Amino acid sequence: MALASIFEKIVGPQANIAFMAYDGSKAGPDGADLALEVKSPIAVAYLAQAPGELGLARAYISGHIDVHGDMYTLLDRMWNITTNDLTTAEKVAAVRSLGLKPLMMRVPAPPQEIRQSTLAKLGSRHAKQRDAEAIHHHYDVSNRFYEWVLGPSMAYTCAVFPTKKSSLEEAQYAKFDLVARKLGLKPGMRLLDVGCGWGGMVMHAAKHYGVKALGVTLSKQQAEWAQKAIVDAGLEDLAEVRFMDYRDVVESDFDAVSSIGLTEHIGKRNLPSYFAFLYSKLKPGGRLLNHCITRPTGTEKTFNKGGFINRYVFPDGELESVGYLVRQMEDLGFEIRHEENLREHYAETLRHWCANLDANWADAVQEVGMGTARVWALYMAGCIVGFERNKVQLHQVLGVKLDSEGHSGVPLRPSIDWP
Repeated sequence: MALASIFEKIVGPQANIAFMAYDGSKAGPDGADLALEVKSPIAVAYLAQAPGELGLARAYISGHIDVHGDMYTLLDRMWNITTNDLTTAEKVAAVRSLGLKPLMMRVPAPPQEIRQSTLAKLGSRHAKQRDAEAIHHHYDVSNRFYEWVLGPSMAYTCAVFPTKKSSLEEAQYAKFDLVARKLGLKPGMRLLDVGCGWGGMVMHAAKHYGVKALGVTLSKQQAEWAQKAIVDAGLEDLAEVRFMDYRDVVESDFDAVSSIGLTEHIGKRNLPSYFAFLYSKLKPGGRLLNHCITRPTGTEKTFNKGGFINRYVFPDGELESVGYLVRQMEDLGFEIRHEENLREHYAETLRHWCANLDANWADAVQEVGMGTARVWALYMAGCIVGFERNKVQLHQVLGVKLDSEGHSGVPLRPSIDWP
């Protein structure tokens, strides 16, 4: 069987994708708006040794497969293989089609891939040193690269779009302001923002609400960028970002805690201690806003250690359902006062990030290399599909630490806009 036809069989002929291979073979419909070009035998070896999502990702990241056309559209059409991966029977059939020779080739994984054996040397899952390395792997790529992808807000979490026509900057402002209003921030209050990234929430709270805000991050590059931005904005009397593990924060009696995009890195086993720690940092009547990606139900696998996302993007990342997270919060003393799903907003956020990466592609490749740029193009486009198809969700949960008499301090009927 011609090589292009084998790839068509693996991806699926119903995908309406053309295939071209280095042996001169072609497959798929004529005039297709999308094409996969298999450029070398190494691409075949990658797929033979890891049929499905991981093998295709390795071949693309290493440059042995090229994509002609829009990445998002390609992944949307390849949904079953890029998100659900192949069944065992399909993988066996793929290897048989490709033959034994590609199985014998020694092809190292692209250098952007992080192995579980590397992480294991740093301790058990979510030990402090191991968490630091996992965060470093993803967030310490390059501040300049993130500036091109994220835009001026440097917010690497789901935005909230007031309208479909809202810009990314307007939507990121709306997200931070929604969090601030849910937390009931007022001048003179103290805010702890765990996993603060480049300090967006910290600076928003200080600038627009007169709050004394402390942010902590395990990324040294993020902390350095954020501290400079705070000084440049003249907010150093109110805002601070530290390079440290949230578990090492010694201050307490905060009026509010925000966790925007950190819970995904905590791990199921550590969720009770995570929420207990945040609870301990609040004064009575204080509020926690937990903003994170979740699974749509409690029936899916928590994480796939061998998959593309875990190996290339978020090492040791774990997602739970919102119901599970709410139960953990309740069992540790929080009263849940509000919850909402922003799934569609994250798909829209990712579209803007993908467009930014495309617009700055040449600079991005020069800054971080072709392989890393391809990891980002693949992962962000795939995530759009995931959020659109309800493979993953984004939830904000507001919890309150009641005072000794059971008072929450939450308005009797706050409006949906949280004025």
